[in-house]
Amino acid sequence: MLDLLRQRRSIRAYTDAPLDAATIAALQEAVLRSPSSRGLNPWSFLFITDRTLLEKLATCKPHGAEFLRQAPLGVVLLADPERADTWIEDCAIAAIILQLAAESLGLGSCWVQVRLRNHASGIPAEDFVRHVLDLPEGCRIPCIIAIGHPARRKPGHPRESLPWDKVRTRSSL
Repeated sequence: MLDLLRQRRSIRAYTDAPLDAATIAALQEAVLRSPSSRGLNPWSFLFITDRTLLEKLATCKPHGAEFLRQAPLGVVLLADPERADTWIEDCAIAAIILQLAAESLGLGSCWVQVRLRNHASGIPAEDFVRHVLDLPEGCRIPCIIAIGHPARRKPGHPRESLPWDKVRTRSSL
């Protein structure tokens, strides 16, 4: 696991190679194994391979989503806030599980923030995505994860570049 964390980077450029059914099935299984508070699973996942939909989703906000156009897979994380008050945390955990699973399969991925972002028209990006995908009004959309074969690999961040000043140790009070 530590090796995956050492090599994982956000990938925003993908090759044209599609993902095969077995790879998509492995990613689906991985994300469904994500832990959630009290096992309430307030999330669901929409796996999108349709190029037209990915093109539309790439415009959900003015910056930081355009790479969805190239990705062979976009996974929209959906949340039911009525199911658990921890929906944001549970979805964030599921998103990183999905990204680490992608990395373990030799794929690249990148998070597209949707919640608290706006579409170019000024409407919330969540509303835009809800409309494009014909989703129910009550569902929340924290993010979309782009996944594909990296067009180029970036090296992991060197250990020396980590913000070690953000970690403190306390051995006693």
